[in-house]
Amino acid sequence: MQTQKARSFKTLCEQTITCTSRIPTFISSPILPPMGNMLSVAATLVTPVSNMLNKLHGQPESYDKKSRYRFGRTLGAGTYGIVREADGPAGKVAVKIILKKNVKGNEQMVYDELEMLQRMKHPHIVKFVDWFESRDKYYIVTQLATGGELFDRICEQGRFTEKDASQTIRQVLEAVDYLHDNNVVHRDLKPENLLYLTSEPASDLVLADFGIAKMLDSKDEVLTTMAGSFGYAAPEVMLKKGHGKPVDMWSMGVITYTLLCGYSPFRSENLQDLIDECSNARVVFHERYWKDVSDDAKDFIGHLLQPDAEDRWTSKQALEHSWLSGENATDHNLLPEIKAYMAKARLRRGIEIVKLANRIEMLKMQEDDEEGTPGQADVPADAKAAAGAALAGNDAGHGLGTSTSAGSAPGGKKSLSKIAKGAIFREVVLAKVREMKEQEQAAKMEKEVTAKSKTFQK
Repeated sequence: MQTQKARSFKTLCEQTITCTSRIPTFISSPILPPMGNMLSVAATLVTPVSNMLNKLHGQPESYDKKSRYRFGRTLGAGTYGIVREADGPAGKVAVKIILKKNVKGNEQMVYDELEMLQRMKHPHIVKFVDWFESRDKYYIVTQLATGGELFDRICEQGRFTEKDASQTIRQVLEAVDYLHDNNVVHRDLKPENLLYLTSEPASDLVLADFGIAKMLDSKDEVLTTMAGSFGYAAPEVMLKKGHGKPVDMWSMGVITYTLLCGYSPFRSENLQDLIDECSNARVVFHERYWKDVSDDAKDFIGHLLQPDAEDRWTSKQALEHSWLSGENATDHNLLPEIKAYMAKARLRRGIEIVKLANRIEMLKMQEDDEEGTPGQADVPADAKAAAGAALAGNDAGHGLGTSTSAGSAPGGKKSLSKIAKGAIFREVVLAKVREMKEQEQAAKMEKEVTAKSKTFQK
C-alpha cells in the first residue's frame, strides 16, 4: 500500500511538471500575465516538486544542489572517495565525493574539513565554494586550480633560479603561517598539494587537500594519529610520539630541499630506515648539486629539518629568515635538476596509474547505486580509463606529456615502447613487493612501540 501511494505521488508530481512545462502554450490568452512572469511561476512550481521527488528517494534537502554541477574527468582518488572536475554556476570547480560508508563512525573528519575550508580565507589557500550531500555521499566543492602542480609548472619555464625558489617557498609559508595562527595543522604538505590557480605567469600558488588536516582545540593539543605522506612526514609522526604544528615545518624543509636540488633529503625506501634517517637528521648537501646554492638556503633548511620538534623553527621564525627576502639567494638556474627529478617522476606515473585505477575500482565496488534516480553513479565505471585520463590530463595540462619520450607515436599520439612497458611492469611489481614489506615492517614496529609504551607506563 505504501509503495502504491508513493508511486501515485510520484506520478502526480511528474504530471505537475508536465503541466507547468505547457504553460507558455497559453500565453496568447489576454487573462494571463506576461511570459516572463509565467516562466517564473513555472520555475516556482517545479522546484518544490523536485524537492518532493528527492525526499521520496530519501535524499537530504541539500541534494538539490547537485543538479547545478555537471561532472567531468576524474582528478584523483583516495581511501574515502574520489575528486572530479565539474562545471558549476560560477565556472569550473573541483568536487570531492566521499562515500559515507567509508567514514562511518568517523563522520567528524568530514565535518572538520568542511568547517576548516569555510573558515580559511587566504590568497594562498584553495577556496571553499559549496557543499551538499546525498543519502550515501558527501560532496565538497572547492575552487579548481588549473595552473598545474608546482614542479610541473616550473618545468614549463625556461629558467628557475634560487631567488625564484625563495619567493615560491615564501608564498607557501605564508599560507602555513595563516593556518597555524588559526590553530590548524595541515599534516600533508608535499609538492603535489601545491597548485597554481591559473596558467597565467603571475598566478597565485595555493595550498590544497585538507583531508587529514586538524583544527586544534587549543594551541597545546597533541595529535596522535598517523598522518602524512611517506618522505614528508616528521619523525614524531612516524614514531607515534604525538605531534602538532611543527610537523608542517618539517614538511616545508623537505619541500625546500627538493626544490633546490631535485631530490629528497631522505631517500630510504622502507619505514624503519626512513625513521632512522630522519631521527638522526643526516641532512647532506652534496657538493655536486649544492655548490652554487647559497649558505643562506642551507641554513634555512637546517632550522626546519630538526629531529626534535621543540628545536624546529615555527612559521613565524621561518618567515623572518633572510633567505626568504631573496637578497642572499643566487641566480643559479635550478631547472636542469628539477627536470631530472620530474623525468624520474614520469616513470613512476605508470605505477601511479595502476594504483589510482585500483583505488577507483575499489570505490566503484563500494558505491551504492541509487535505483530509480538517474545519474547517481559518481565513480567512473572504467577505472583504468579514468586513472589514465587523470594523470595524462595532468601531463597534458602542464606541458609534460610522455610524448617527449622515444615511445611517442607519429602524429602526436602517445604510445609506450616495449622497453618502457617492461620497465613500468617491473616497477609495479617491485612497488608491490616494497609495499608489502613496508606493511609488515609497520605492523612489527607498531607492536614494538605498543610494547614499549606499556613498559613505560608500568
